[in-house]
This record gives sequence, C-alpha cells and structure tokens, in this order.
Amino acid sequence: MLSQWLFTGLVLLVGLERVAELVVSKRHAAWAFSRGGVERGQSHYPVMVVLHTGLLVGAVAEVWLADRPFVPAVGWLMLALVVASQALRWWCITTLGNQWNTRVIVVPGISLVRRGPYGVIPHPNYVAVVVEGLALPLVHDAWVTALVFTVANAVLLTVRIRVENAALREIASPAGTPIQAAS
Repeated sequence: MLSQWLFTGLVLLVGLERVAELVVSKRHAAWAFSRGGVERGQSHYPVMVVLHTGLLVGAVAEVWLADRPFVPAVGWLMLALVVASQALRWWCITTLGNQWNTRVIVVPGISLVRRGPYGVIPHPNYVAVVVEGLALPLVHDAWVTALVFTVANAVLLTVRIRVENAALREIASPAGTPIQAAS
C-alpha cells in the first residue's frame, strides 16, 4: 500500500508539472497573439486535454482499484524513463522559448528553430509524450492505462502532427511562421 501512495504522489507531481506547462503555454500564447499569431487545429486540443488528464487519473485509479503491484525490475526502469521524458520535454520548452506552446500558433516572421532536440528530430516533444504515456502507468503496473493511452495518443498524434506540419509549411508563405507546438 505504501507503493500505491508513493505512485499517487508521483502522478500528482507529474500533474503539477503539467500545470506549470500550461502556465508557460498561456504566457507564450499571449506573446504569439500579440504579434499577430493565428491558432491552427483548435478542434483537437480539447481531446488532447481530456486524453492527458485521463492518463493521470486512469493510472492512479487502475493502481488502486485493480490493486496493481509495484514490480521493481519494471517500475524503476519506467521511473527512469518518466524522468528522462520530463528532461526532454523541458529541453524542448527551453530551446523554443516563446515559440513553445501546447497549441499550434502561426506567427508572422518567426524563424523555425533547428537547434537543440529540434536539430535532431522534427517533433521531439512528442517523443517525450509517447515515452511518458507508456512509462508513467507502468511504474506501478497500470498496463491497461498504458495501453489505452498509447493507442489513443497514437491516433491523436496523427492528427496533431498533420496540423503542425501544415503550420510549419506556412514558413514558405508570406502568411507567417509557426510557433512550434507540443502536447
């Protein structure tokens, strides 16, 4: 039972991290909109919020309701992946600065960032999301939550990346350059 409480604390910490992301995102969105930014793909954003909230709630609920065990060999590895995913996420946020957002916002005249993790892969924040979505529930063997989130997130990311890539293509047009978004 102690491990269940510790896991609940971990999920609450991740939840607080998500709140911090939303605070940063809101500030960056205000910056973008003050410079003529236009949001793209608004229809999928509420689904993303529900899915990510469901990850946190589902993981805790499954651990408590299904009495999932803590399996040290898996749990510690998954915890390391959760920490690594958080590090990658904040590397993305700091690399993009004001251009980072949880939304897709196109701002005229902003250059595409090609340094840090964005110099290696096109959507590094989504790597962090995928790893965290699988690893966080598996810290305490909440495999149903990990599976459901991973499948639902794969569907959502196909939509999200399509929207974001279309926004990134606007770089070549006079309409503007996108703020790079991250879930």
